[in-house]
Amino acid sequence: MNDQPIGLFDSGVGGTSIWKEINKLLPHENTVYLADSINAPYGTKSPEQIVALSVKNTELLLEKGCKLVIVACNTATTNAIDYLRKAYPVPFIGIEPAIKPAALLSKSKSVGILATKGTLSSRLFHSTAENHAHGITVVEQEGAGLVPLIEAGKVNSLETEELLVRYLEPMLEAGIDFLVLGCTHYPYLIPILKKLLPADVKIIDSGEAVARQTKAVLERNDLLNHSEVSANGIFYTNADVAVLTGFLVDTDTRVEVSYLDF
Repeated sequence: MNDQPIGLFDSGVGGTSIWKEINKLLPHENTVYLADSINAPYGTKSPEQIVALSVKNTELLLEKGCKLVIVACNTATTNAIDYLRKAYPVPFIGIEPAIKPAALLSKSKSVGILATKGTLSSRLFHSTAENHAHGITVVEQEGAGLVPLIEAGKVNSLETEELLVRYLEPMLEAGIDFLVLGCTHYPYLIPILKKLLPADVKIIDSGEAVARQTKAVLERNDLLNHSEVSANGIFYTNADVAVLTGFLVDTDTRVEVSYLDF
């Protein structure tokens, strides 16, 4: 079973930011990635809809023989991962906003969270914030409109920058010194964010931590692929193949990107 692939799914291209960290740390692990772009963004959907989409994606990944599933979407993690872990026998890795390290390291005692409505309104997000942000001002900001722009390949557009300027304003007024990215699409905005933020505001996303956790879970379950052969990355999208391919041009791993109606 060790040479079977790791599965990842997201509401589109955003989870490729997680895939890149997995591929960097575990270059011999084969992967199957589902970009459910036709249903993006998940953050505006009801919890019941998010669970149903997550079930659909998980079952397709299991049909592809995946040995472990990474829910490469903050909204799907916060709304569906408990259900998935109870319903299916494989290990699951979720994505949560990195509130804990930001709260621990903040000197101004003020941190910003940029996330989707579905993440910010979830029970798991609020319990995480309550457990790790005592004495910290947490400025929550819904990134409405950002995911559709990224899905359309408009990362560097004026429209994207104008939205970010508006969303960052209340955070900067509150004196944040950390900005937590609570959506796997948002790491693609880091170059613009660095231009808009003061130099002393640090940006945190969950990619590296997720990769380390994935490796630990594979080792604990004796599922690590010990082959020295370079991995294959198979990517499926139910929308525009060209957009997904554009987010993978900077990888050395062999990737195959296809349209799939799911």
